[in-house]
Amino acid sequence: MSKIVVVGANHAGTATINTILDNYEGNEVVAFDANSNISFLGCGMALWIGNQISGPDGLFYQTKEQFEEKGATVHMECPVERVDFDAKVVYAKGADGTEYAESYDKLVLATGSLPIIPRFEGGDLQNIQQVKLFQNAQEVVNKLKDPSIKTVAVVGAGYIGVELAEAFQRNGRHTLLVDMAPTCMANNFDPEFCERMAQNLADHGIECHFGEGVDHFEGEDGKVTKLFTDKDSYDVDMVCVCIGFRPNAALVEGAGFEQLGNGALVVDRHQMTSKQDVYAVGDCASIFYNGMGGDPFYIALASNAVRSGIVAGHNICGTQIETPGVQGSSGICIFDLKMVSCGLTESAAKRAGIEVKTTTVTDCQKAPFIEHDNPDTTCKIVYDAKSRAILGAQLASTYDMSGNINMFSLAVQKKVTIDELALLDIFFLPHFNAPYNYMTVAALQAE
Repeated sequence: MSKIVVVGANHAGTATINTILDNYEGNEVVAFDANSNISFLGCGMALWIGNQISGPDGLFYQTKEQFEEKGATVHMECPVERVDFDAKVVYAKGADGTEYAESYDKLVLATGSLPIIPRFEGGDLQNIQQVKLFQNAQEVVNKLKDPSIKTVAVVGAGYIGVELAEAFQRNGRHTLLVDMAPTCMANNFDPEFCERMAQNLADHGIECHFGEGVDHFEGEDGKVTKLFTDKDSYDVDMVCVCIGFRPNAALVEGAGFEQLGNGALVVDRHQMTSKQDVYAVGDCASIFYNGMGGDPFYIALASNAVRSGIVAGHNICGTQIETPGVQGSSGICIFDLKMVSCGLTESAAKRAGIEVKTTTVTDCQKAPFIEHDNPDTTCKIVYDAKSRAILGAQLASTYDMSGNINMFSLAVQKKVTIDELALLDIFFLPHFNAPYNYMTVAALQAE
């Protein structure tokens, strides 16, 4: 049996600890976390800010006490200051000043990611916010009780930025969405989908300022009052900066680990790093991306973090399990417009030099004779021009068609061809789909 130290106890660390404790007896598990809480579902922050849920209580699914009931030792508000990887000792210091020197047989690094916050002039003014932790969201919610905060600017139009723009608008604030990219969510969808979301945002009163890079901020009485871009300036009362995340890999600096260009720890399919007995999971680690041929990649998603923790937990305890890789499956729902994607977009394939073809269909979700609640769904499939293997898919509708992206995710993982999809046994019932459903039609019309 082993002594296992886990550094970081949020999604990936939580999955690792639970996998070990629930499946393998006799191991000693010690966890350190710098925060005062664990398992916070950041995906619910926008719903909380936008008053779509009554509060944050349901956004936690694990507690320190639950871990301890299973036999783990958990140190909260106790950041790890350094690790001696040769002597196999973790050094940490608690909020009360208590110092720890914890030896280990196996070490799990689940240190997550940090928000990217450029050093803008005026960036230290009050009401310039980040949204990553529970405490960040709590601060924003509390500040929005102030009626003088009338205009909020969101900097960054990825998933989080778009969700926050909706949240502030639902909260009754005039909302600006600013990004230097020409549209929103360009990393997840092709332009025709991005433009549909941009129009959806504009239709709901959100000012979209794309193609504008933030230059600096100005304020009065210590609070932000103006946002300047390279093209214009805007009066604001609050700014949320959410332009992306980077791996939190400071603990391995200078220790000789193999890392990606952004600092993510490179792991094998067992989640082990380049150092024996040291595993990395979640946002601090690389992941095998099947959309790019299974090469190590960086995709920071809670779903990926949980799966990596499960894989690590089993391998640490001797059950050999390899990750099958991921497809980057994700989705978003803004003012009832639902968009989901997995694998490569056509744009990403072109940037990577991969020769692809696409097929797109827009058709009603259910049988045409269903007269009510039968909106159109757009389905775009990206496939390899030579092997004809499906590499990615994107769907958009006001109908909940999200389950279909899971089929496409498996298709990418298993290298299903567009021709196999055309003849796949997909059931028909008028309440759910059409005799010739949009996925089948898209595959049938592929070149």
